[in-house]
Amino acid sequence: KTKYYDFNFNHFKEFLKKDENIDVSYNFIYKTLTKVSILLPKARKKTKRAYAKNKLLSEKKINLAMSDEQVESIISHEIALEDSHPRGEKPKYFGEIIEQDGSIHLWFGDTKTCLHLAIDKATSTIVGAYFDKEETLNGYYHVLYQILTTYGIPYKFITDNRTVFNYMSLNPDKRTSDKDVLTQYGYACKQLGIELKTTSVSQAKGLIERTNGTFQGRLVNELKLNGITTIEEANEYLTKVFVPKFNTKFAIDYKKFLSVFETAPNSNKINYTLAILTPRKIDNGNSIKFKNKYYQPYSNDELKCFIPKTECLVIEAYNKDLLVTIDEKVYELKELKRNKKISEEIDINVDKTKIIERKKYIPPMSHPWKAESFK
Repeated sequence: KTKYYDFNFNHFKEFLKKDENIDVSYNFIYKTLTKVSILLPKARKKTKRAYAKNKLLSEKKINLAMSDEQVESIISHEIALEDSHPRGEKPKYFGEIIEQDGSIHLWFGDTKTCLHLAIDKATSTIVGAYFDKEETLNGYYHVLYQILTTYGIPYKFITDNRTVFNYMSLNPDKRTSDKDVLTQYGYACKQLGIELKTTSVSQAKGLIERTNGTFQGRLVNELKLNGITTIEEANEYLTKVFVPKFNTKFAIDYKKFLSVFETAPNSNKINYTLAILTPRKIDNGNSIKFKNKYYQPYSNDELKCFIPKTECLVIEAYNKDLLVTIDEKVYELKELKRNKKISEEIDINVDKTKIIERKKYIPPMSHPWKAESFK
């Protein structure tokens, strides 16, 4: 009732054997626990109704003198009926349809977080999972990065049509490029050749809905059992322990299916495809303001100057490197610091060779970073 509280019976049986060295049958666990009115967290409706009826009888909220209609009406008010998800045929190929969703829940600690999840519909294989503080573009980009680097480029994504994918429903004051998930994520998918379909019909993504329920029943308890309270620890456990174990237990071996995943691009192209693109203009000081800091464009360590109000597109790569496209050319962005790192007049004996900035990879303009195509 404490350590394994909220575990379902199968999950409880696994951990009894693994952590407590107690090997008993499912039937023994079921009979022992139901005898003392401990039900599965997601017991069958018939079972729930039977136990609810007994409970109401013991509490004298119903009695045998009532009509069947009265009794059933009272029981129905005591039970929250689960949503139904009609079954349908699965796709033929691995990678043909990937369902995605963000589930906000008290997964660990004392603050709700969002689990971004992606599952292959043909095999029920979890292909990507990532925790973030809320449902974000960053979360979906991390999931897509896992998919690209592990499996390749899928054929189609089906995802929810909530606010995170409906930018225009936000208050204009809160519209920032990193919140424009549909445009940004959709643009990245377009470059990779992935079809992106959004829907508000839960039956269209029933698999991911049911999987979220399974995760809530298992993952929450395992994170609690392992004393995990931070998002960093949770993501490590999620990707290294829980997802592989989940796929082994619940998924069909995807290697037995024909795959329509295409070969992923190289790491540099992935880095700059999973980018946040933000329109900006050059100011009177030849600078670009971005996230409350000022930057200037450089090419081969040489400052490039442009006419004020020249339109440009700031590119924040997946690894947070910053580039800018101006007049069909790509430039590196360097932050304009308030103060110099070295004084030419005073720091005469400082070894300047030790102050080396990491060299950024500057991709060619063949990458479709054009303001016209992004608008």
